Amino acid sequence: MINTKIYKTVYKLSEKLMDAANEENREAFDTLYAELESICIDNENTPKDHPEQWETLADFTEELEDAILGYAKALEKAVAVNSKDHLSSIAFSMAKLQLELGQTDAAIKNLEDAKVSANKIADRELKEEIDELLEKLSVD
Repeated sequence: MINTKIYKTVYKLSEKLMDAANEENREAFDTLYAELESICIDNENTPKDHPEQWETLADFTEELEDAILGYAKALEKAVAVNSKDHLSSIAFSMAKLQLELGQTDAAIKNLEDAKVSANKIADRELKEEIDELLEKLSVD
C-alpha cells in the first residue's frame, strides 16, 4: 500500500506535469519532473518505496529508452509487493513503448505477462486494451 501523503504528492505532481506539457512550458515541466524524480530516489529501498511513484515517473519520461528503463524499475517494485494492478499497467505501458521502438518480441512478452496479472484485477478496460493489442500483434 502506498503511503497516502506520497500518493497525494505524486498525483498532484502528475497533474501539474500534464498542465506544463499541455502549455508547452518546458521550464515548469523540467522542474516538476526533477521534483518527482527526487521523491522516487529519496524513497527508494525504504518502506515508502512503491511502484506507483516509479510508474508515474516513467509516464513523464520523454526519451522512450529511458522510459522503458523506468517502467522496468517500476515493474521490479511491483513484483516485490506483488501488486497485480501495477504489474498489469506497467507491463502494458512498457509494451506500447517497445512497439514504438520496433521491439515487437519484448512487447509481446510484456503483454502476455500483463494479461496474466490482469486476470486478478478489476480494471476491465485495461484487460480489454491488453487483449486487443495482443490480438492485433498476433494477427500481424
